[in-house]
Amino acid sequence: MAPPERRRRSTQRDIAQRTGVSQATVSLVISGGAASTQIAESTRRAVLAAADEMGYTANVAARSLKGGRNRLLGLYTFESVFPTDQRDFYYPFLLGVEEEAARQGYDLLLFSSTGTDRDAARVGPREAGESGTPAAERSIYVGGSNRLKIADGCVLLGRNVRREELSALVREDFPFVFVGRREVDDAELSYVAADYVAATGALVAELARLGHRRILYLRALADSEPTRDREEGYRRGLAEAGIVPDEALIRTLADPADLSIERVEEWIGGLGITALLVEPTEDDRLTEALATMAGTRRVRFPADCSLALLGDPPSWTPELRDWTRFSLPRAQMAGQAVRVLIELLDQEIHEPRQLTVPCAYVPGDSIGPVPESRADAGARQESGTESDGRPVT
Repeated sequence: MAPPERRRRSTQRDIAQRTGVSQATVSLVISGGAASTQIAESTRRAVLAAADEMGYTANVAARSLKGGRNRLLGLYTFESVFPTDQRDFYYPFLLGVEEEAARQGYDLLLFSSTGTDRDAARVGPREAGESGTPAAERSIYVGGSNRLKIADGCVLLGRNVRREELSALVREDFPFVFVGRREVDDAELSYVAADYVAATGALVAELARLGHRRILYLRALADSEPTRDREEGYRRGLAEAGIVPDEALIRTLADPADLSIERVEEWIGGLGITALLVEPTEDDRLTEALATMAGTRRVRFPADCSLALLGDPPSWTPELRDWTRFSLPRAQMAGQAVRVLIELLDQEIHEPRQLTVPCAYVPGDSIGPVPESRADAGARQESGTESDGRPVT
């Protein structure tokens, strides 16, 4: 579907032309100061009605610099992201935005307040989080107006988004950049995202180089853009390695606690897997499940089965198991988002920009060659035959 035509933001001059009054009169009415009482009530109502119809929102900050900018950048989060410590998942994002904004000579304004029930009904339901439960309600359009206009533009961050609000921001041509790939049906968005496709494909290629042919991909429950990108990378990696995809080897991780040693033994025995790719979740349950598995000798990683993570495990610390994985360049992504946003501010028409940033491979210690005792069995299961040539049943 073709994206909608972007409309220029309405100005006080536009309102003056619509109502047939001077721009000074519009300014007095919009400002609402003591001098506005000098304006006739009929004129005041006409100006306010035109402002509402044209989607005009007064910027409450003083625009004193040339070009009409506040030198203020916003950071809007769709859920609470304040870190509990420096290992918090969001901390590098916040740090990257703050450092780059300061480097570019901008102040930073954090938006985090919630909307009302009426706001939620107007823009539609928020997407559920990875656990499948509704996220705490936050809304950009509190009371029907775009709160972000206090700033010149905004960096957006969070997993659980209101896509209707993203579409609305595009329609009013408000400049913003999302950290992470996000899509809406009726518009193109600007974003800076991790290259999950290439990173996942590279992990599959490394496992194939080590002789693995039966590689199970354990995906997150939510059908988000990052999950779809990881699955695309998994399928692309298999194709490039000459491995025919087996749909039985793509499983959904409904609850991180389900990743148990018993489940891995079931996959090894029943599906003949020799390697496991796991998509991290947003909480500590996966880290706890991995720690439990690492503490048993029933399945040794990588001696009995290789295991790699498609991203950083939540709250990982150096004293925990050094799982093979790729790591998201979170601070770099956030800093790049700020630079892209400033470039958008310099454009008269805000054409969307979409960038991906490479992930870093972390070798870790949890993948290795296919165990010799299982290499032939895995190849036979992939080809669908027993050692004597009979079909596998």
